[in-house]
Amino acid sequence: MSDLRLDATQLERYSRHVIMDEVGPEGQQRLLEGSVLVVGAGGLGSPAIQYLAAAGVGRVGIVDDDVVERSNLQRQIVHADGDVGTPKVESAASYVRALNPDIDVETYETRLTSETIAGIAGDYDIVLDASDNFATRYLLNDYCALTGTALSHGAIYRFEGQITTFTNGSLAAEDESNRERPCYRCLFPEAPEPGTVPDCATTGVLGVLPGTVGCVQATEVVKYLLGTGDLLKGRLLMYDAMDMSFETIEIRRNPDCPVCGDSSAIDSVGEVSYDGTCQLSQAE
Repeated sequence: MSDLRLDATQLERYSRHVIMDEVGPEGQQRLLEGSVLVVGAGGLGSPAIQYLAAAGVGRVGIVDDDVVERSNLQRQIVHADGDVGTPKVESAASYVRALNPDIDVETYETRLTSETIAGIAGDYDIVLDASDNFATRYLLNDYCALTGTALSHGAIYRFEGQITTFTNGSLAAEDESNRERPCYRCLFPEAPEPGTVPDCATTGVLGVLPGTVGCVQATEVVKYLLGTGDLLKGRLLMYDAMDMSFETIEIRRNPDCPVCGDSSAIDSVGEVSYDGTCQLSQAE
């Protein structure tokens, strides 16, 4: 870490962090020097982007290829009515710049592919998956698992959400047992058949639900960058808004997993076709 150099404005802005023993000026400097790539500026990405920027994570990348629609505004709170028709990455970046001038925002108005992901995600400390489709989720998992990049995963459906963190051996303090942590494919080896899981445009989603899930993801990212607390590695946090209940289940690494198992079937995402069920077969 470089020499501490919080100025008077930063000391005031982050004062509630600085006075905490678990953060302090050193931890705040670590956040300011940290970077996160948020994939998706929608329901999950909105609260995550807001709180990561407010916390002082110094470089925030935002990936999304969509534009703001009025139907988004019930849950995608980084956008406003005046942003309708604007690319989501532009709307989200404008919000961040207005909230915290310390933050360097980088925007990518595109959909990630196996050809582009390395050039976008390769320079970030951690990736936050706020995507809404299985192809992107599996692409992010495979890339992060193969490159040893930490990944915060979140997903929502109607009244329910799930969150976990895959460190992928990226923590300096991880011992051999911690490197045995699973990846997303250990939990879900392949995506469901197309059309079998309806999206929120078909089934709806409780507007406040992604706020809870996205905030938990942001919390995991902040803890990861600070190097403090117990991350959700090897654990899946399940949230049911109707019952207002949380349940944590253990995720075990699958030794036969084709990505993180004992004998990996692929060396790069370029060998995989991310369509249909995202099976790990050789790309045509």
